[in-house]
Formats: sequence, C-alpha cells, structure tokens
Amino acid sequence: MTQSPRTLYEKIWDAHVVETRDDGTCLIYIDRHLVHEVTSPQAFEGLRVSGRKVRRPDLTLAVPDHNLPTTARRDAAGRPIPIADADSALQLAALTRNAPEFGIRLIGDSDAEQGIVHVVGPEQGFSLPGATIVCGDSHTSCHGGLGALAFGIGTSEVEHVLATQTLLLKRSKTMEVRVEGALSPGVTPKDLILHIIGVIGTSGGTGHVIEYRGTVFEGLSVEGRLTICNMSIEAGARAGLIAPDDKTFAYLKGRPYAPTGAEWDRAVAWWRSLATDAGAKFDKSVVIDAASIPPTVTWGTSPEDTVGIGGVVPDPASFADPSKQEAARNSLAYMGLSPGQRMADIAVENIFIGSCTNSRIEDLRAAAAVLKGRHKAASVKWAIVVPGSGLVKAQAEAEGLDRVFLDAGLEWREPGCSACLGMNPDKVPPGERCASTSNRNFVGRQGPGARTHLVSPAMAAAAAVTGRLCDVRELIREEASA
Repeated sequence: MTQSPRTLYEKIWDAHVVETRDDGTCLIYIDRHLVHEVTSPQAFEGLRVSGRKVRRPDLTLAVPDHNLPTTARRDAAGRPIPIADADSALQLAALTRNAPEFGIRLIGDSDAEQGIVHVVGPEQGFSLPGATIVCGDSHTSCHGGLGALAFGIGTSEVEHVLATQTLLLKRSKTMEVRVEGALSPGVTPKDLILHIIGVIGTSGGTGHVIEYRGTVFEGLSVEGRLTICNMSIEAGARAGLIAPDDKTFAYLKGRPYAPTGAEWDRAVAWWRSLATDAGAKFDKSVVIDAASIPPTVTWGTSPEDTVGIGGVVPDPASFADPSKQEAARNSLAYMGLSPGQRMADIAVENIFIGSCTNSRIEDLRAAAAVLKGRHKAASVKWAIVVPGSGLVKAQAEAEGLDRVFLDAGLEWREPGCSACLGMNPDKVPPGERCASTSNRNFVGRQGPGARTHLVSPAMAAAAAVTGRLCDVRELIREEASA
C-alpha cells in the first residue's frame, strides 16, 4: 500500500509514536531532554519522593543559564562569587546537586561549554535532526532550526520525561510559512521572523507546528534558522521546523554528541528522508514576498506589534478588532508612545545583544560590523553584549570581536540568559527603553517597568551608536560613501 505524502512534522511524529489511545492521544518517545535550574527542582524532588530514577540519564543534559549573573563568577583567587539573589542561589544549587545525583551530565557555570541551553544543545550536537527534544522552557522551539521537533514543557512534564522518556501528546495541525525571493540588504533572520509574527499574529500558529519553507529559509545559515524557529512560540505555534540539509549536516558533523562513523552515515540517510514530500498537504499556508520585508522593530508589548523601522507608531483606531484597539492603547500607555510617532525618532537608553535568539557567533559578528570604528552614544547608559556560550565567547575573542565591543563602549559579559528576562541582575531600569535582541517585549519582561523594542543584532548596534532606534542601512550607506 502506497503511503500518502507527508510533511516533515508528520514524519517525525510517526517515527516517535509508542502508543495511540482511543481519544487520539499518543504516547511519544522523547529523544533528548534539556534541563536548567528554573523548571527542574520540583521535577527532581518528585522523583526523589516517589523513589524513581531517571529513565535515560544519557539522553538528558543539564545546563544552568537563567539565574546566572553575567558578570565575573570567580574572584581573583578563583573562588566562586556568591549569588546575591537568594532564590536564584537556591535554584542553581539544586541543579548542581540534582544532576549528578541522578546520573545526568551537568555543564556547570565554570565549564567552558556553559551557556544558554538553546545555544549549548545545537553547539554540542546534542540536538539532532528528526529528534524529539523537550525542555522546561518555551523557546525550545529553537532546535527546530536543525530539523528537530522541539518544544517547551511544564514542570510536571519534565518529571514525566525524566521518569519515562515519553510524553502524552495530541498531534498538532500543520502550517506552512513560505517566503520566496531574496531579502533586501540589511534585512536579517531576526527581521524576517518579526515580520512573519507581525503578519500572522501571536495566535497565528496556535494548535500548529510551523514548517518554514522556500528559498529564503534554504539560503539561511543554521544559526539564522535557529533564530527563526526560536520565535515560533511567539506566533503561538507548538514548534517550528526547517528541513535539514547539507548545511545542517556540515554544522553537526564532529560535534561531541553527534553520531560518528557508520552511525553518522545511517543518520544522514534518514535525515535526508525527512523533507516534506511533494504533494503533502498543510492545514494552513501563508506566503510572503521576501522583498516586502524591511528591518523590523516592535512598538508595543507583544511580539506581533511590529513595524518597519521607516514606519510610525500605529493609531489604535486603525485596528478593526475592538480587543486589538484596547490592547494597542494599553501598549502605548505602557511604552510611553503616541500614534504617528516615527520609530526612527524613539530614543533608547539601554542596549542588550544576547539571548537564545541572537547570541551566536554570527549575531556577534553582525553587531561588531556595525560598531567597528564607532562609539556608543553618550545618551546610552547601559549596553551589554552577552555571548550564548563559553565556546561562542572564546571564538568571539579569538576573532577580536570583544575588542570591537569594548572599544565602542559596550560591556563584554559572561554567557547566560541575561537581560532577556528579569530573573538575574541584568535588568532594564523602570521607565527606560531597551533595544533588545531577545524574543519577548512583554510588560516587565526585562524588569519592572522596562520598555523593550525587539530588534536584530545589527539594529541593536545601530541604536547603540545613535542613541535611538535607527535603520542600520543608514550607517551602512554612510560607511560606503566615506
């Protein structure tokens, strides 16, 4: 019997079904499990209380990232500097205790490989195409950039995966986001995903797994694809996927957890078979012209509140839906903005380059290219660059990027989640604005009262040297005509 054409998501799903129940719920095998300090303590305690072991400790990797300070972690004598926040210290200490107790490898805060869990997973080859990957963190969708079915789970589910290496799930619907053509100069993967979310909205992918298809995604580097899939959750999707290809295989080959020898050859053969079949049907499809996408920024308190940098703050009355009108009014009140205000006139006092969305070497290179030979504006109070891992940090320093940042007046930090969220010392002061390469601009996300504008690394660097949201293409043109 000939099988009907299937999508990438359907192939991965079908390969991981252990059991299907009468109500359609499936028991799904989980290939890889990433844990960090925030959502794992209760799960480990649940195992301890019930007397259970971790089913496959070799398929679990523990990495602290959310609560770690990005300033120096050791004093001049090499002794650990105590964590100032008591809750953060408890969570970090719990992970340091729990991982070895249950036989799980811990990449500790002093290890060269430590970093943001969604940077470390791909970097270590722990995240692989065709795998099911979970973590107690919503941005686990990031790993879909390698062709993995990856998604965030709650604390009780973390315990379930630790104990059984499975999860009970219902199949998602399929959605295609196709972008064809060529991106304009100065438009990056971050601009692309912000534009997509602006088009489909934060509920556009609800109930679906999005597969990003078309020439634009095929042309992106693996790092760019990770950025795209990272923010799939901001469009309401369960996960985001990009089909693995030769770029993916070249990125993964030789990494510590990647297959080797004959096992590598078998893996690549299977990974090649995962691409969506010709004739496969998606439940929903969105097509976007790449040429229509400008450098993009957010104006409000939702990732769907996007506009090209050459645009203006919208009038709430311009939205047809009354609930959208109210949300826009509330956003503008919080953000301290007025309808019709030019985005390029908005001053920013803080700059954050980092997060699981934009802290890889490619992101740092893009920011450094803008900052080289320039200096932070006097009006910018606080500007930090936070590499996604110790390995990214070492590579950036080998390339001299750290000197570019420091010479431009920015701070060069240790790896971690940092100012993506107000869960560590890196917070934006109340009422101040931040041009941020992170993934969320929610109320209070970067600290109580913080006002966040999501941008690409290049746009964050442009904001650093101008003191305002700025079209990076202006600086590129200046450089070209100099």
